[in-house]
Amino acid sequence: MSIKNEQKLQFFHPEYESELRIPFIADGVSAGFPSPATDFMETNIDLNKELSENPLATFYIRVKGNSMIDAGINDKDVLIVDRSLEPQNNKIAICFIDGEFTVKRIQLEKDCLYLMPENSNYTPIKVTEENQLIIWGIVTYVIKKV
Repeated sequence: MSIKNEQKLQFFHPEYESELRIPFIADGVSAGFPSPATDFMETNIDLNKELSENPLATFYIRVKGNSMIDAGINDKDVLIVDRSLEPQNNKIAICFIDGEFTVKRIQLEKDCLYLMPENSNYTPIKVTEENQLIIWGIVTYVIKKV
């Protein structure tokens, strides 16, 4: 079974020693009716630290392809992936299958494992004994341009 034409992924390590500090308004912003600003109090946030519960096991991965668009993962999005998390049913994972990386939702069924796309133009990948599969990490966040 080949997964050609599937997503190609580009991997990055987070830079935890960065001196870049981004202003952060901790009180949030109203998505309903406007609310008066409290003090416009700004603090700084380091997104590398904020988005990494396990820094030594965290990677950024850029998506190439559209097999996960119905899960809100689009071409060129950046995924935050934690390799220390255990794979679980319905989690979105970075999978290494038959020598290629792909991002798919894990679907466990009785005596069977599927790697499910979130786009009807793609077919599920049924994992059999003939496949070599490693669940490389679990997606914890998606960063996208709006």
